[in-house]
Amino acid sequence: MLDHMGYECVIRGGRVVTDGAVIEADIAISEGRIAALGQGLRGAEEIAAGGLIVTPGGVDPHCHIEQMSGMGLMNADSFETATRSAAMGGTTSVISFAAQARGQRLAEALADYAARARRGAAVDHAFHILLSDPGVPDFEADLRALIAAGHRSVKIFTTYAIKLEDAAILEILRITAAAGAIACVHAENDAIIAAARARLLAEGRDRPRDHAASRPPEAEIEAVARICRLAENARAPVMIFHVSTAGALAEIAAARRRGAPVWAETCPHYLFQTAEVLDRPGMEGAKWMCSPPQRGLDDQRALWAGLAAGDLQIVSSDHAPYRADETGKFVHGPRPPFPAIANGMPGLEVRLPLMFEAMAAGGRLGLSAFARIVSAAPAEIFGLPRKGRILPGHDADLVLWDPARVHVYGADDLHDNVGYNPWEGHRVRGWPVMVLLRGAPVMREGSYLGTPGAGRWLHRAALGADPADLTGAAR
Repeated sequence: MLDHMGYECVIRGGRVVTDGAVIEADIAISEGRIAALGQGLRGAEEIAAGGLIVTPGGVDPHCHIEQMSGMGLMNADSFETATRSAAMGGTTSVISFAAQARGQRLAEALADYAARARRGAAVDHAFHILLSDPGVPDFEADLRALIAAGHRSVKIFTTYAIKLEDAAILEILRITAAAGAIACVHAENDAIIAAARARLLAEGRDRPRDHAASRPPEAEIEAVARICRLAENARAPVMIFHVSTAGALAEIAAARRRGAPVWAETCPHYLFQTAEVLDRPGMEGAKWMCSPPQRGLDDQRALWAGLAAGDLQIVSSDHAPYRADETGKFVHGPRPPFPAIANGMPGLEVRLPLMFEAMAAGGRLGLSAFARIVSAAPAEIFGLPRKGRILPGHDADLVLWDPARVHVYGADDLHDNVGYNPWEGHRVRGWPVMVLLRGAPVMREGSYLGTPGAGRWLHRAALGADPADLTGAAR
């Protein structure tokens, strides 16, 4: 380390978004961490940031990378391509999934995904342990051991072939609560979905545009309400993933008012798209199919109000990449019925620019709220104490934005392996011109500078013994 008058690197003259404030400051970096904030700092290397806005690197706690889906289909992205895309869009930490296959020991599943990430991840990373089969030998012992080793979150489903029944969910919540972990839940009622799907198919309605009707809002609302009650009963911290409806948000807000240890996230496709994106000629709408589906304008307005009120704490990408060809969306033929089409869209690279345009350039909630929702809150809730903030001692994960630069997304201009951009034609004002991971540039002026395998696994400490304390921290 150099002395305080000569740091390794100084980012000079930017508008810095730090812990609820926007200040004019220099940022000094040494040994991969933020060493100081102030005026007139000098470094062996200096980066001019006059006229730029500096925010924390994005923390995306919900992305599917090099993962086998419940349909038995591998994602289009490897850790190398997904984290390249993340870095190009300003995200420097990701939490993806280590998915347990039926009959598989949890430790085996985790080791498999960790090896993939070591080979390819160019940004820092952690894992949610996706639980699909609590009946395997030594399930509870393995789960407790993995949590103690620093994997402080799990993922459970209430729908799909990997859904768990309430008794199993409640037992998992009791384990995670005692072990200092949080359970993330895909909450939709499987019976409601099955009935709606059967009715639509019987009526010959099997196109992508019919997908939205196959997952009615009531499916999400019922399951979210149930999970909130289970979390309340177990006193177990829970994160409700990808909230899409006003009704589900109302259940979450009510649970939080009761003191339930519940957090929730939404995604850009629910904030900026409606179900109309599915209604396109032929099979084109398949590119926009995701679950839950996009909803209506009233739901969008409610979600923005939920972000403002603090009942939604995070906007994640739910990056779920499948190519629009026979390897992905159309693996079951050129015109499959909607239940046979893989659900998900690429989102890692676009999450921050879309939210920056709306919140900073567009004036919706402002810069401080932007940094909290895409960086600080996910870092805090998921136990990443050195991520998500621009403060001395934190990792120097930084994004430099040109607030005046305008970009219009093209048909296939992302840096993942998906082959299309679901935001084609969307205009954003405010663009990342430089991204640093632990003080080292991984993107500069549109050129990728990252290194596969250079990303570090992020050990996470216990999230706290008192769920009530955790709930208060998220507000």
